[in-house]
Amino acid sequence: MKTLVPAALAACCVVSVAQAEPSVARGEYLVRGIAGCGNCHTPLGPEGFVMDQELAGRLVEDGPPFRAVAPNLTPAGRIAGWSDAELARAIREGIRPDGSLIGPPMPFAMYRGLGDEDLMSMVMFLRTLPAVENDPGPSEYRIPLPPAYGPPVETVTAPPQGVTVAYGAYLAGPVAHCMECHTPMGPQGPLLDTDLGRGGFAFHGPWGTSVAANLTSHADGLAGYSDAEIGLMITQGVRPDGAPMLPPMPYGYLAQMTAEDLAAIILYLRSLPALPDAG
Repeated sequence: MKTLVPAALAACCVVSVAQAEPSVARGEYLVRGIAGCGNCHTPLGPEGFVMDQELAGRLVEDGPPFRAVAPNLTPAGRIAGWSDAELARAIREGIRPDGSLIGPPMPFAMYRGLGDEDLMSMVMFLRTLPAVENDPGPSEYRIPLPPAYGPPVETVTAPPQGVTVAYGAYLAGPVAHCMECHTPMGPQGPLLDTDLGRGGFAFHGPWGTSVAANLTSHADGLAGYSDAEIGLMITQGVRPDGAPMLPPMPYGYLAQMTAEDLAAIILYLRSLPALPDAG
């Protein structure tokens, strides 16, 4: 188990560093770790993720609004014929090379904020994956999709790495997209301007129904938990009383993050304005 760095202490002694150049190693850390891409894109079997088909795509959700399929991200999938710039745009803006829009649950409200270096690192790592033949089929949407998720994104500079509120917000937002799942949804997406981190969004799956928790500093949220307890819930999916937490939170992926990144996220969560539970 990783050592948890108390956020307040780490904030005093960790100096922010500039973003490194894009690299396969950074992309692997993001894709296989904190970004949790395999949580949707890797097939599931009776024992969990089928790792010899890592990132080869699967059916994620099939309900009245849509049949959402996470595509094959290995070189055997459709992205093999896309340029790096086209793949980067698909990840960050949800637009395929043919101009069609990728639908939910891909978290584009968050991914639009991915820094240029991190985005290209993810692309670089995906290009190194072994080809896995798997066709999970197309997505089908029975709800209207918008023309786009916003104006074109020209460039994004991520905050300097370090145990800071700003970098924690970047990790919990664009990278891990925690704040999308843990914010109530409105007709146009998560209510990030008014209800950030308030929880309440219900997820239905083979485990039953799980409801995203309140992550704010309210008594309904994280006010009563220590930094170490929050860290264990994020990375191990275990409550302070030992009770296991439910999917779809990607605990196994989040467990791969560094102690410093975990401390930055906790520091950021502590900064959220207190809001009572949604609903």
